[in-house]
Amino acid sequence: MAYAQGFDHIQAGSVEYDWKIDRGAMATIWRGGCIIRAKFLDRIREAYDDNPALPSLLVAPYFAKAVSDGIHSWRRVVADAARAGIPTPAFSSSLAYYDGLRRNRLPAALIQGLRDNFGAHTYQRVDKEGSFHTLWAGDKSEVKA
Repeated sequence: MAYAQGFDHIQAGSVEYDWKIDRGAMATIWRGGCIIRAKFLDRIREAYDDNPALPSLLVAPYFAKAVSDGIHSWRRVVADAARAGIPTPAFSSSLAYYDGLRRNRLPAALIQGLRDNFGAHTYQRVDKEGSFHTLWAGDKSEVKA
C-alpha cells in the first residue's frame, strides 16, 4: 500500500510540475536497487504498461483483487493491534488512505470541517447552495457565510 501511495504522490507531482514521469519505468528503476526486487515491482510495471494513465495502482486489476482478497484480514490486523496497544502506523495509515479513496465525500467533507473549525474557512453542503460556517466554540449553530 505504501508503494501505491508513493506512486500516487509522484504522479501528482508529475502532473503539477510537468515532470512527465513514466511510472512503469520508475518501478523498473526501483527494482534495480530495492530489497523487494521481485514480481511485485514487475506487477507495477505491467499495470502502467497496460494503462499509462492509471490514476492509482489500487484500481489496476491485479492490485484491486489483491486488496479485495485481503481486506478483511488487513482490518483484523489493524483492529487487533489497536486493541492490544501495538502501534502499526504503516498498516493503519495505509488502510485509512485506502478507505479515503473509496469514499466520494468523506475525506473532502472532513477536511472542509477541520478547516472551518480551525480557521473559519467555511464549507459547502451537498443539500444547500452557498458557503456555511459553524460556530464550533459556541452553540454549534450553522450560519450562511
